[in-house]
Amino acid sequence: MRELSAECVWPAGATLGEGPVWVARERAVYWVDIKEYRLHRYIPESRERASWRINAQVSALAPRAGGGFVCATRDGFALLFLDGGTARLEMLGGPEGDLPGNRFNDGKTDAVGRFWAGSMDDGERAPSGALYRLDTDLRWQRLDAGYVITNGPAFSPDGGTLYHTDTLRRRIYAFEVSDSGSLQNKRLFLQLPDSAGYPDGMTVDSEGCLWVCHWGGWGISRFSPGGDVVGRIALPVSNVTSCTFGGGGRDQLYITSARKGLSEAELERQPLAGGLFCCRPGVSGLETPLFQG
Repeated sequence: MRELSAECVWPAGATLGEGPVWVARERAVYWVDIKEYRLHRYIPESRERASWRINAQVSALAPRAGGGFVCATRDGFALLFLDGGTARLEMLGGPEGDLPGNRFNDGKTDAVGRFWAGSMDDGERAPSGALYRLDTDLRWQRLDAGYVITNGPAFSPDGGTLYHTDTLRRRIYAFEVSDSGSLQNKRLFLQLPDSAGYPDGMTVDSEGCLWVCHWGGWGISRFSPGGDVVGRIALPVSNVTSCTFGGGGRDQLYITSARKGLSEAELERQPLAGGLFCCRPGVSGLETPLFQG
């Protein structure tokens, strides 16, 4: 198995870089720094960088067919609009007003144009997190629960399988997804060993393999649909948080990372922690679906 490497294209020093997403209409990758209330954009062709301050914690976003983005925020769901140097949020509401210690974390859009996002205990202790689906009519539904930290989600190329991460238990589950968006037959897809760190964000490539980021694991692993390790990207940072395919041929894997939790000594050894990385892994990803709400 060949081990790949990645280039740091933006040494941003993010506290908690997360949620990268490729926006084809702009030929750009967007990503967030959750803890610093920042949204970033990187355009590979020109290497142009831009950043926006947001007045809420945005943890994940996806491009919207009607313009702007749909977002997961600390308090629920929102629409995000960018006007020059200004970022404006239009809150849609949230399902967890009775859980003030929770916040939303990772999210993705499926091929039908629905947005899926999970919540978590911001203190990373209580199993109060859940998985939700935001439909195109802007109504949400809770579909699974019992997580301390949710991550993922990711969808198989045919849309029939949803992968979702239970980070602290080092587990990734697979569900069958119906056309209506209901979930059936939850099963354990992967149980990572302690030595691999914690599974964080992930994405699926055109061959149906799952790319899993390792918090505390110094890289990304590629798993076959059967759960076998078939590839790895080594990174010079320990806390690897999420990834997405981008570029004109969707053959570039963009990877976020974090400085959160690292000591001063560890940061000295990891000067690129919190940076945005890029790797050409030799396989392409799937098209980023647009949220249809």
